[in-house]
Amino acid sequence: MGGVPKQHHTKSSVHQRRMHIFIKQPSPAKCPKCGKPVLAHTVCFNCGFYKGMEVIDVLKKLNKKERKQKEKELTAKEKEEKATEKKPLSWEGLSKSR
Repeated sequence: MGGVPKQHHTKSSVHQRRMHIFIKQPSPAKCPKCGKPVLAHTVCFNCGFYKGMEVIDVLKKLNKKERKQKEKELTAKEKEEKATEKKPLSWEGLSKSR
C-alpha cells in the first residue's frame, strides 16, 4: 500500500514547494557568422554554419531573386564586421606619445 501523509499540508505550502518545478526556457546564443539567435549545438538556419564550417547550403533552396538578396546581406554583414574589427593592443602602440 502507498504511504499516507501524517499531517495536512496547506495550499500555500504545496504551491511554494512546487514553485520551482517548471521547465526553463532555452536561452539562444548569437551565431558568430551572422549574429542571429540560434540554439546551442545546432546549425544556424540563417547562414547554415556550425562551428565555423558551412554545413547547410542555404542559398541552394532559394530562387534566383532571393539568392541575390541573401548574398548581398551576407557580404554587407562581413564588410561591417571587418570595419569594426579592433586591433589588439601592443606595447608600441601604447608607448607612443600623442
